[in-house]
Amino acid sequence: MAGVTGIAVADTVGGPMSQAAPRVVESADVALVTSAYPVGFQLLTHGDAQYVAFYDVHRDMTIAKRTLGQSRWQIERIPSDQPSPFGARATPTRTGWDSHNYVVFAFDADGQIHLAGNMHVNPLLYFRTERPGDIASFKRIDYMTGHREAHVTYPAFFRDAEGRLVFKYRDGSSGDGADYFNRYDAATRTWSRLLDTPITDGRTPINGQTAYAYAHGPVLGPDGYFHLIWVWRDTPACETNHSLCYARSRDLLHWEDSAGRPLALPVTPVTSEVVDPVPVKGGMINGNVRIGFDARKRVILSYHKFDAAGNTQIYNVRRESAGWRSAQASRWNYRWDFSGDGSVIFDVRLSNVELAPDGRLRQTWANKQDGPGGAYLDPDTLEPVAPYAPPARFPDDVLKVESDFPGMEVRTSDDRGVSSEPSVRYVLRWETLPQNRDRPVDGPLPAPSMLRVIKIEG
Repeated sequence: MAGVTGIAVADTVGGPMSQAAPRVVESADVALVTSAYPVGFQLLTHGDAQYVAFYDVHRDMTIAKRTLGQSRWQIERIPSDQPSPFGARATPTRTGWDSHNYVVFAFDADGQIHLAGNMHVNPLLYFRTERPGDIASFKRIDYMTGHREAHVTYPAFFRDAEGRLVFKYRDGSSGDGADYFNRYDAATRTWSRLLDTPITDGRTPINGQTAYAYAHGPVLGPDGYFHLIWVWRDTPACETNHSLCYARSRDLLHWEDSAGRPLALPVTPVTSEVVDPVPVKGGMINGNVRIGFDARKRVILSYHKFDAAGNTQIYNVRRESAGWRSAQASRWNYRWDFSGDGSVIFDVRLSNVELAPDGRLRQTWANKQDGPGGAYLDPDTLEPVAPYAPPARFPDDVLKVESDFPGMEVRTSDDRGVSSEPSVRYVLRWETLPQNRDRPVDGPLPAPSMLRVIKIEG
């Protein structure tokens, strides 16, 4: 479900915000893309160049590159005819209807690009450039470590505390899987296991029930720790999420609970530090948990669950000397009752708790009934003390649907890189129909949508 939203506009809650009215200073067309369903694309500004990974109008995995300020893009379709050790079972580069099959990429220390995607319980699909920054030199790499790479989902690249590239993915399936971490050695151009065992693992049955830990993070905090939170999910049905859990580490190798007690790996549903024992069908879902920090660098976890009246509410919990402090942030007369499998249309969104420029804590959220909102939070109790109206992140014309096909929605994806231009940010923009639980849409389909890079000031 990564990167998919059901509140009309993707990724409009949370993220960097500015008080200045945003305005478009550049719009660069990249390519036409399929608009029949949403799947995650990625934009990365790297030095004086920009790169975009996406599926084109034929649903083929594609990467584009331009020099900043220029309108011409070099576009390369990722080669699909290269051999794979999985033979006929090899994951194709042409994607289907599955909104899980997003594409991700990252640079290593030598400037080589690593790319992965189109996997939902599929064999590893991974490419690397032969020449730094050269998108025409991608080559399919047969494997990373060669172990537990036949049923991959949720690929993600991030960096450890020393800046080395790390690849995280799930082996297995929903309700029966485990996350693995690989670390890249740029000198030898090889991957190795960061740990011989996964950090979390619920595949050993407990009372006949297996589980999978849907994790958010690791997030490197201002306190020098990597913070990881997760919810256990017993089956592919999203209503079986339960138990918000937490762990932290300074080196991604040695993990401990919030009190500093070492955790034996893998952490299981029995040995987890449970922050909130939200039950199955308790209103908590994977993909809607967040990690933030206060002015004293204390970690704050955010999520939603049902209150005593059965309504969905946003909650924040902070680790303090006496344990976890919990506070309800929203006061909604609204219930999001989700169920089933496949990519879920999210009726609720929330941001992490963040420090405002004036030092106050604030948080934003949205639900399908009430729209966007937010609150300033008391720094001592985390209770909401005043409404917070988040400023617009985009000019109105960016969010206006251009297609006249019924049901179309705007999608956006923030830049994963860094721009050297002050007060400027880049986003991807395109339009699609909502996701359809990873199933083909019956009936006529909309015309392809133009994928654009939008440069916004303010």
